[in-house]
Amino acid sequence: MAPSQLSEKTLPVHRAVEFGPEPGRLGLGDLPGRDLDAEELRDLVATVASDPDAWAHLVGFHDQERVYASLHRDAHVDVWLLCWTPENDTGWHDHDISSGAVAVVAGELIENNLTVGDADMETRIGAGRAFSFGPEHIHRLNGAAPGSVSVHAYSPPLWRMGQYAVSEAGVLRRVSVSYADELRPID
Repeated sequence: MAPSQLSEKTLPVHRAVEFGPEPGRLGLGDLPGRDLDAEELRDLVATVASDPDAWAHLVGFHDQERVYASLHRDAHVDVWLLCWTPENDTGWHDHDISSGAVAVVAGELIENNLTVGDADMETRIGAGRAFSFGPEHIHRLNGAAPGSVSVHAYSPPLWRMGQYAVSEAGVLRRVSVSYADELRPID
């Protein structure tokens, strides 16, 4: 890991960009056959998010279980559609060795980031914005508004993720989970 990744003072979500249909941007039909970097992932989720005909039939909502669907998976990238209510919460997690990107297509998400010795940082990401992050990123996501929808991409594809909890004594612990498991708070 590059030292700059650990000393970065700006959260990835604070570098979110607006997106819309844009010709020439990386899409599922022209993936390069290699792992994608964080900026390429952001372009990919923006392209997929801008094409609701490809995923709108998969949208659904449930307060007890987050609704999600795989849109694409190959040896270098996987892409997911996630549907959110305010009750849906991933809990604290990382994406192991994968970089990722999120594009919010409807509603609003809340991203929380852990801080040491202070309350976690909360940032809201509204529809029409996308951000990307590296494998060192630890966060927690939930829907800020009923009916929120987002597109996520990871490269290399997810196999394992780290799920985190802070004990009553203030000790942080990590549990390794499969990408196929629904992320839920363990604290």
